[in-house]
Amino acid sequence: MRVFTSIVVLGLLGVVLGACSLVPGLAQVEGATVIGTKKTISDHVISLTSGKDCSTIRKDRGLTYCVEDEAVITPNIYCYKTLATVTCYDRPDPHRGGYQKVDRNEHNQVK
Repeated sequence: MRVFTSIVVLGLLGVVLGACSLVPGLAQVEGATVIGTKKTISDHVISLTSGKDCSTIRKDRGLTYCVEDEAVITPNIYCYKTLATVTCYDRPDPHRGGYQKVDRNEHNQVK
């Protein structure tokens, strides 16, 4: 909730300060900040207050606003060497064929 409140307050502040007549040169500073850091001034403030790495550029590219909010999906894939090929399953050796698992061969490791 704190992050959301910060975003709303900073958004309103950006609208007020974004008027060229109020703060001359703010658009140039904002543009230089985006070019140099890939973040707007508001993004820097939100990142500082939330402790996350947030960027409007990421959101424009179809990603999450903050890097830490990105979902990490680790697929469970179990691959076994079979008679002339490698076969993969979503669970460990469902047919109990005694096949050797690919990528984890403990007998090849030096002890």
